[in-house]
Amino acid sequence: QVQLEESGGGLVQVGGSLRLSCGVSGRTPNNYVIGWFRQAPGKEREFVAGISRIYSDTRYADPVKGRFTISRNNPNNTVYLQMNSLKPEDTAVYYCAIAFGIVVLTTRDQYQYWGQGTQVTVSS
Repeated sequence: QVQLEESGGGLVQVGGSLRLSCGVSGRTPNNYVIGWFRQAPGKEREFVAGISRIYSDTRYADPVKGRFTISRNNPNNTVYLQMNSLKPEDTAVYYCAIAFGIVVLTTRDQYQYWGQGTQVTVSS
């Protein structure tokens, strides 16, 4: 069993920044990928960014490229999502999820375990 816990969400003004954290615990293999997804009210859950635990492989959704940065701290089993230049359309519940393997995947069905989510609200 694997557990993931997000933190760092909150209320921020347009143009501001937030850093989300995803703590990973439990029985994990050496090779896994952490993905960040988000879900706004009335919309589908969408891929935001992903990172491989072992390889220097990252992927970003087009709407966040150049503004969001995903990184990892392997000794602490934590993945971060630095979000800069936030926009109202970034408002959503942000989830982290784990997929076993080495390739960063972008489809939610390919991820096995999920956190509970953290709310990010960007006010204009």
